[in-house]
Formats: sequence, C-alpha cells, structure tokens
Amino acid sequence: MAKKDTLLVVEDDPGIQSQLKWSFDSYEVVIAGDREDAIAALRRFEPKVVTLDMGLPPDSGGTSEGLATLQQILVLQPNTKVIVVTGNDDRESAVKAIGYGAHDFYLKPIDAELLLLIVNRAYRVRELEDENKRLSAGELNSPLSGLIATSSQMLKVCRTVEKVAPTNATTLLLGESGTGKEILARAIHNLSSRAKKPFIAINCAAIPENLLESELFGYEKGAFTGAAKQTLGKVEVAGEGTLFLDEIGDLPMSLQAKLLRFLQERVIERVGGRKEIPVDVRVVCATHRGLPDMIKEGTFREDLYYRLSEIAINIPSVREREGDATLLARSFLDKFSREQNRKTPSISKNAMLAIENYSWPGNVRELENKIKRAVIMLDGNQVKIEDLELEDVETSDLPFNLREVREAAERQAVLRALHYVGGNIAQAAEILGVSRPTLYDLIKKLNVEV
Repeated sequence: MAKKDTLLVVEDDPGIQSQLKWSFDSYEVVIAGDREDAIAALRRFEPKVVTLDMGLPPDSGGTSEGLATLQQILVLQPNTKVIVVTGNDDRESAVKAIGYGAHDFYLKPIDAELLLLIVNRAYRVRELEDENKRLSAGELNSPLSGLIATSSQMLKVCRTVEKVAPTNATTLLLGESGTGKEILARAIHNLSSRAKKPFIAINCAAIPENLLESELFGYEKGAFTGAAKQTLGKVEVAGEGTLFLDEIGDLPMSLQAKLLRFLQERVIERVGGRKEIPVDVRVVCATHRGLPDMIKEGTFREDLYYRLSEIAINIPSVREREGDATLLARSFLDKFSREQNRKTPSISKNAMLAIENYSWPGNVRELENKIKRAVIMLDGNQVKIEDLELEDVETSDLPFNLREVREAAERQAVLRALHYVGGNIAQAAEILGVSRPTLYDLIKKLNVEV
C-alpha cells in the first residue's frame, strides 16, 4: 500500500480538528493546536502542505499569532504550500497572508469538500515544482551541462550541436550577447572525440591588436623586446583539442588573412619564426555581430567567413524562447539561494509574469544578474516584481482578427502548460481542463512541438 502524503492541520478548535481529520482521510493528517506544536510538527514531518487557522492562542480572536506562525513556517521551509483559513468577515487578513507568502486562503465556514480540493491542488503544484527541480538537477550532469532550456527553438539548437560535435567541421555560433555561445562551444567539445584534450578560449575583442597575433600563434625568443623565451600560442596549446575564438567579428583585418591560412593549411608560424608548425585542432567561433554586413562594409573577409561557417548555428535570444525565461529564473533562484546558504524563496505571480513578458535585451546574462541581486538583497521569503528592478514591461500586441487572437491564446496556453509539466501530455491536459484526445488535436492544429 502506497504511503500517504502528510498534511499538517494547524487548528485549535477540537470540533474542527475532528472534522478536518475525517475529511482528509486520503492524507496522513497531523494536528497542531498552537504555534509551538505546529513548528515542532513541521520540523519532524516536513509536510508539503499546511492548513493554518489564523486565530491561534493566545490571540484566538485576532490574527497576529497566525501570521507569526505563517512567517516562521516559510522561513524554515519556504517551499511549503500554506493555505490560511480565516473568518468570512476577515478577508483583509487573508489577503495580508498571501502577501506574506501563503499559497492560498479559505474563508469559513468550513466546506470540507471544497477545502480538500484546494489542498489537492496545492499538493499538485508542489509536486510539479519538485519534478522541475529534479529535471534541472539532471541537466547539470548532461553533455550540454550548463544549458537550461525547454523551448522548441533551443531544443532544435541542441539537436544540431549533438550532430555537429562528433565531426571536425569548423563551427560558427551566431547570437546576441548573453545567449550562451561559450556554453554551446564547450558542449561541442565535450561531445566530440577531443573531449579529453584541451578546450582553449580566447576573446578576440579583449586583447589589443598588437598582442593578439602572439597570443594566437606564439612567438620565438627575441622576436620583440621582452620576448625572453619561446612561448606557445593558444592555437598550439589547444593541440588535438578545441580552440574557441569568441567575438571573431572583432578580429583585425591584418590577422584575418593569417587565420584564413591556418584554417586552409592547418599550419602556423610563430611571431619571429620561419618554421611551419602543423597543428591538429578543432575550431569553433562565435560572434554577436552581423558578419554579412561587415563583408559588405569591407571590414571582414568573405573567404574567411565561408571557412568559419562550414556549420553555422543561430542561437535565439531569450525573448524568442517560449517558456525558457521562467525556467531559467527558477534555476538561477535555486542556484544562488544555495550559494547564499538560504532556503529557496518563492516567486510572486506578478514577478513571474514580468519575467515572461520582459524583453531581456541582455539575455541569459541579464536574467542571471537580476535574479542574483534579488536573492542577495531579499528580506522576506518571496521575490516580488520590485525586487527584480525591471524597466516597464511591455506585452506583445495582439492581432485584431478574432480567429488569430483565439489561436494565439490557445497556442500560448498549450505551450505554457507543456513547459510547466515537462512535456507530459496527461498532466498538461489536466492543467488545461481538457481531455488528452482534445489536447492532441490542439497540438496538431496549432503546430506545437512537444
């Protein structure tokens, strides 16, 4: 027989205690009559859901003790779903409790069937959150370590990386700053036969032009003032491994010809030397710049462009990845909470909506920085919209045609549900309130990738 989930009921009225214990027979119900007993039970049983009466002794006629208990529960276990129960004439306290981080509220008199429905829903939300954490933890051990994505756009990129990695094709990664180009470059290296050899990265925009050649190709002793000994360049150091040239669009014209020769002949000459040195290295490049436009302007060699882009992979921005912004936000929230040795806070609905609708011009890097700052500066146990310090969030304009509006809304709802449950059709159908055959029909009609 399967073990029942534990439900903590914090209630001081013996009559209501008995009623709730009987109503929640599908759970292992633990009763607590005051704050001290509630916290002791919380530590011992670690329930995922708690129902909390706001009128607890010694303030049975008020809400101060109930609110204090709520705050203490969320400090100890921020992921616990607390459903506050209060009098029908005290809606203001219920709203206040939600502001403190309660998951939901219920107004007396007690309707056992309705309260059970709310409890079941809270358990389902908690199970989905736990499943999402398990999936995120599993991704850390995958070949594409560090890449967090569920959108069809990024999954397509991942499939391309998996196909390209085993080859020796020179690969060009194209995308805005902060989209994760170096993470994908490392994934290409880790999935290749060169995985146990060096992965050497060099940022072409970060090194002065007069030093970049010697940094790439090395130099002989006495090649210039200060060259006291022979020094290998990054190309040689990466021998039999992978050389990652970041911001290749900033490579000076004088070096573009030398890089082209290396790619064609697979030999280099150190600065101050005359000996040709063969090098076996895989080259992966990246840039946020539009290389075709630079070719027209005469600032980038066309022949080099075609050498670099044997395989070109376009990485979409965060605003183009449906559902990835919220997944990234939750992952970063877990990561930085662990670094700060604190329980992972929840994210308010308004904050999550802002994360979904913000354009994220700085992409993953900006999102990561915003979440990190919010975790460091957070006083309570819930990240609110003001903690993110986002500029005015604008939503996309909707079409005027009713059919297009309906299809756009249906597509967004289906995608959000699928992302939320990790692609599980049965769970997505349950969230959307439709049958599985209906959801399959919608997926086909709306051309949604699962």
